[in-house]
Amino acid sequence: MSAGLSGLRAWLAQRLSAVYLGLYFIFAVLAIAVHPHLSYEEWRSWLANPWVLLATGIFMVALLMHAWIGVRDILLDYVHPLWLRVSAYGLVVMFLLACGLWAAKILLQASGL
Repeated sequence: MSAGLSGLRAWLAQRLSAVYLGLYFIFAVLAIAVHPHLSYEEWRSWLANPWVLLATGIFMVALLMHAWIGVRDILLDYVHPLWLRVSAYGLVVMFLLACGLWAAKILLQASGL
C-alpha cells in the first residue's frame, strides 16, 4: 500500500482543500467589495501584506492539489488504456506544475523579492 494520496486520504484532502478554497473565495470577494476601485499599486501593496501573501500561497497549493486529485480520479475512472492514462497524467502534471510556477512567480514579485 502506498502512502500517497489515495482512498480516504485523497477524499479528505479534496474536501479540506474545497473548504479552504471556498473560505478564501469569500475573503477575496469581501476584499473586492470593500475596495472596489483599487489601482495596480494598491492591489500590489495589499497582496504584499505577509498574511494575504501567505493565504494566497496556501490557496494556490490547495487549488493545484484539488485539481490534481479531481483530474486523477476522473482519468482513473474513465481512461482505461494504460498508455493513454499515463500520457494524460503526464500532460496534467506538466500543466499544473507550469501553473504553480507561474503563481509562485507572481507571488514572489508581489512580495518584492
